[in-house]
Amino acid sequence: MSRKYVVLMCVLLILGSVLIEASNTVVRYPRPETDFDKRSLYPTKLLQLALDRVDKDYRLVASPLIMNQGRALIQLRKGVNVDVVWSMTSRERESNLRPIRIPIHKGLIGWRLFLINVRDRYNLERKLTLDLLQKYKFVQGHDWPDTDILRANGFDVFGTPDYKRIFDMLARSRVDFFPRSIIEIWDEAKEHKKQGIVVDKKKLLIYPAAAYYFVSPQNVALAIDIEKGLSLLIKEGTFDALFNEYYNDIIKKAELGARQIYRLNNPLLPIETPIENRKLWFSIE
Repeated sequence: MSRKYVVLMCVLLILGSVLIEASNTVVRYPRPETDFDKRSLYPTKLLQLALDRVDKDYRLVASPLIMNQGRALIQLRKGVNVDVVWSMTSRERESNLRPIRIPIHKGLIGWRLFLINVRDRYNLERKLTLDLLQKYKFVQGHDWPDTDILRANGFDVFGTPDYKRIFDMLARSRVDFFPRSIIEIWDEAKEHKKQGIVVDKKKLLIYPAAAYYFVSPQNVALAIDIEKGLSLLIKEGTFDALFNEYYNDIIKKAELGARQIYRLNNPLLPIETPIENRKLWFSIE
C-alpha cells in the first residue's frame, strides 16, 4: 500500500467525520441546576421525540455550564450557550423570545401543592380561607413568573435567586410555604426529606399557566421544526402517551379531588395562550 494512498484515505476519513458531525444539528438545552433535579427528563424526552419527527438530524446536548432559569433565558435571547429553554410563559418572555405555544405539561405547571416544614404541619395543614392563607410567608425564585402571580393575588412572597437556598429556608422555618407544581414536588420532597420537608396534604393552588419551549427570536427554523414535531406527536397520540407515562401516578398521588382549592388569576398570561383548545390542557372535570 503506497504512502499516497494511506494519506488519501486519512484525508477522506477526516472529511467524512466532519460531514457526519455537520449533518448533526446540535440543540443545546440548560444543564440541570443540581444532580437530583429530574425536571429535565420529561421535557428533553418530549423535545427529542418532536425533533425526531422532522426530516433533519437533530441532537440534544446539555449546556456545558449550569445556569439558573433567569440566566438561561438571557443566554437564549443572546443566542449564546443554549438553543432552547422550557419555562413558564409570560408576556415579558414572549416579547423577548420566540415561544412554541403548545403547553408541554398540559398546564400542570399552574397546579401547585405546598412544601412545608414537618414541624409546622399542625399549624399549616388545616383548612384556611384565602385571606388567612395570604398572611403566611411564601418563597419562590426571584425571577420566576410564579412570584409575580402570587404577589398579584395578595400573597407575601420572598424571592431568592438561589434554588438550593429555598429548601434551607424552609427547613429553618424562615418561610411557611413553597408552592410547587405537582410535576415537580414529589422528587423535591423525597430529596429533602431528611431536612424535615414534606408535602402539605390539604391544599391546591390553581392558576392558568403554560410551560413552553422557547428559542431565540432569530432561530425561526428550529421553532418551526419543534412546533411541527409536537403537532405530529399530538396527532398520533404519542404526546398523551408520554405525558401519562411520566405523570399519571403523581396525579393520582396528589389526590386532587380531596384538596381545598384556591383558584387564582394569572395577570402575566399572554392573550395568545391557546386556552380554548381543551385537548392541550389537563383537567380533573
